[in-house]
Amino acid sequence: MKKKILFSLKSPYREQLDIIGFRFGHGKKSLAIVGAMRGNEVQQMYVCSRMVQALKKLESEGKIAEDTEILVVPCVNYYSMNIGKRFWTMDNTDINRMFPGYALGETTQRIADGVFSKLQGYEYGIQLASFYQPGIFLPHVKMMDTGFTDPEIMKDFGLEFGIIRKPRPYDTTTLNYNWQVWETKAFSVYANATDEIDVKAADEAVNAILRFMNNRGIVTAKTPPGYITEILNEGKTKQIQSEAAGLFFRTAEIGKTVEHGDVLGMIYDPLDGELVAEIRTPVSGTVYFAYNNPLINAKTVCFKIIK
Repeated sequence: MKKKILFSLKSPYREQLDIIGFRFGHGKKSLAIVGAMRGNEVQQMYVCSRMVQALKKLESEGKIAEDTEILVVPCVNYYSMNIGKRFWTMDNTDINRMFPGYALGETTQRIADGVFSKLQGYEYGIQLASFYQPGIFLPHVKMMDTGFTDPEIMKDFGLEFGIIRKPRPYDTTTLNYNWQVWETKAFSVYANATDEIDVKAADEAVNAILRFMNNRGIVTAKTPPGYITEILNEGKTKQIQSEAAGLFFRTAEIGKTVEHGDVLGMIYDPLDGELVAEIRTPVSGTVYFAYNNPLINAKTVCFKIIK
């Protein structure tokens, strides 16, 4: 294992920002794994730290394939993490909306440029991703349909679901999209939590990534058997929105199979405690996302169902 500074940024008010990467093996650039790009992505950083430990052990046992290099970048944005902000501390911009970056641009553009220059050229890329809303996910893998990456590769993770989504205009500045433009087969792994550590979900994510690496011939690793992954388009999922604002109580857990009309959650008036809305599913399927904040606004996506 080699610990390297991939990119440095001097600051007039704080310590220098050094983005650290861990390299394993040597030779062909096979896989890059990226963790927290936002300041609240604690779970994503934790999963990467677990991957560093797992790969360190595999390397010591000679179980990384010959002519193979693996790069793990646990955290890109620890400036924001240190003060509890999700986005960049100075201007509230999102590093994952700045790729491929610009060396002479704004701070987050320069960070994206510096990091991306070290992430290019890998055959595979895995980002530990989070959702834009507070909530918990059933662990799954997702890819953007740019026409470059074969969706069947998602089966090598052995997660229950592999979801394909069409890129939207704002996706063109994300790491996942730009990886594919630069011919890296890119995937996003969702490991349930974001700003708290879910050890069980982290175990599943680590095993999924090791399973992928084993199936792709990058390492030789023993992992628990995975699922026979169901590949589906994001259009086959149903978003359910809240009908009112108030105190939110979830009654359906992620992974639960629900039938049409089942109650998924309830919203109460925060002042008088009266029930103001029941959230019922209009379709049958599996709950794979659930909102988890105690307060909710009207018209907020609070559940996602795989039909």
